[in-house]
Amino acid sequence: MTYVEILEFLYARLPMYSRIGAAAYRENLGNIISLCDAISHPEQSLRCIHVAGTNGKGSTSHMLSAILQQSGYKTGLYTSPHIHDFRERIRINGEMISEQFVIDFTASIKQICQQIEPSFFEVTVAMAFAWFAHCKVDFAVIETGLGGRLDSTNIITPVLSVITNIGYDHTDILGDTLSKIAAEKAGIIKQNIPVVIGEALAETKPVFEKTALQHSSKCIFSEDEWLVEYIESTDNLLICHFKDLETGVVEKIQSGLKGLYQVNNIRTVLSAVRELRKTYTIPEEALHTGISEVKKLTGIFGRWEILESHPTVVLDVAHNKEGIREIVQQLNNNHPDAHYHFILGFVKEKNIGELFAGFPEKSVFYFTQSHIPRALPHTELKKIASAQGVEGESFDDVNEALLAAKKVAAENDVIVICGSFFVISEVKIS
Repeated sequence: MTYVEILEFLYARLPMYSRIGAAAYRENLGNIISLCDAISHPEQSLRCIHVAGTNGKGSTSHMLSAILQQSGYKTGLYTSPHIHDFRERIRINGEMISEQFVIDFTASIKQICQQIEPSFFEVTVAMAFAWFAHCKVDFAVIETGLGGRLDSTNIITPVLSVITNIGYDHTDILGDTLSKIAAEKAGIIKQNIPVVIGEALAETKPVFEKTALQHSSKCIFSEDEWLVEYIESTDNLLICHFKDLETGVVEKIQSGLKGLYQVNNIRTVLSAVRELRKTYTIPEEALHTGISEVKKLTGIFGRWEILESHPTVVLDVAHNKEGIREIVQQLNNNHPDAHYHFILGFVKEKNIGELFAGFPEKSVFYFTQSHIPRALPHTELKKIASAQGVEGESFDDVNEALLAAKKVAAENDVIVICGSFFVISEVKIS
């Protein structure tokens, strides 16, 4: 089979969360264990860092990967979903997995796939483990897909676990309270393995402390280690200073990821690096270069991504209440006098109605959708918004919505495209 035929098999024949939603989520680890049994458990040879969280886990994973590769380590990075190319999910030192390995691996597991009918995600996780083991990486940074306890990535025994934050997302699967969601994310905490918590709330901190205690694991709250002393944000640069509360030393960071919301992710990374340094060599220069050059080093895309100016056009993968709130904060900080144009598209199971209370009053809305079965139709999104007192036009294609916004936007206005990875993936970038 050709690479294109293999992708068709993966996308069309396997249960896929982006296509059918919760029906593709497996409430046990049986399939991934069976898959890894069939390929001699490559994950057992890997030195992993495991990253979970509601928001920021992708950015955190990319920054940690960039820092490790700048430190001279051959570093694998597994993230999801992809935006443009399936192979974005599996990288080593920024380079995507080879097409030939995707072909060979998929062919090698066809028989076991017929027996156990794994999901798309389960197959890609096993593929990542196999590629990283084949290439003999020094580290593998592994981002969870959904949750933690029952996530397919959760068969690894990492050297460090990281949980960025907890918010209301995927409540149909993970639970309808922050403490329930935290318990699912805390499922990545392993016996005697330290865990870094990026942000803790009154409802979630006891969950992390209890789980860590049960596993005899050191629990590190990043907020207790670093004080944010200074933040300067523009569309071109994010500068932030963090005071080490133990030593008083100030880390002055320049970030290649420019969103204000990255401040908390960077603080989480600083705590993770501090813990890793107890065993592994990570030079100070590697820390700073990894964070400042993360986009070039790992290929991360879609985090406050400026596409055009006059008017400013921004892509961001924010897709829940907390993510939208951070975007609004960024706009108020960087473009306080502009009018805002939001091009929005979501998937069906999101609690959309609650999102509209967070948008600024001086906003114009354009409703759209991605072209996957799980997408919320743009006409339905328009009705939901209207019920919340928010009006706008709707478009079948995100690029049509962008053209409409550019026709009416003034030079100093900002057009933001967000709401779904899948909408972002369909934007035509010139």
